[in-house]
Amino acid sequence: MSLRHAILGILSIQPMSGYDLKKTIDQSVGHFWTADQSQVYRTLAALVEDGLASRRTVAQDERPNLHLHTVTDRGLVALDEWLASPLQTPPMREPFLARLFFADRMPPEAIRELLDVRRREVSEQLAALEAIAVSVDDADIGQVLRLATLANGIAHAKTELEWLDDTARRLERTAP
Repeated sequence: MSLRHAILGILSIQPMSGYDLKKTIDQSVGHFWTADQSQVYRTLAALVEDGLASRRTVAQDERPNLHLHTVTDRGLVALDEWLASPLQTPPMREPFLARLFFADRMPPEAIRELLDVRRREVSEQLAALEAIAVSVDDADIGQVLRLATLANGIAHAKTELEWLDDTARRLERTAP
């Protein structure tokens, strides 16, 4: 996935300003695909330049003009092509696991702290995801699919917490 596709997908739901788009990314796909403000604006400009999105200026009383972006027909075709393309799993890079792999060089209390810090991080992620969870009427397939990605994040976080607990228990049995 690229940020281009994420932005085209969001704009296919509704037109947005760059500011609203960044906010939407942070509250939705940002849980599995992040982007900073400058990346969003650069990508929006490129999408407009490539004819995949359009931009119109809306005057606002006593506020700066609003630049509203809309996906074009060409953008929808590009999004549909990406959705139908074969998915290639990217190589995994997990800094925590790389650190844990070599952590036997650390004293046992430092390893426990490493696991505790990760546990706090994952617990915070889980709490944030669970705060979003809502029930949905199955009539809206888009909402069902968006909530399915949320459920995936929740399941992954819960599984990692269980794994962290199991790893800590195993370490307690082996540590001097």
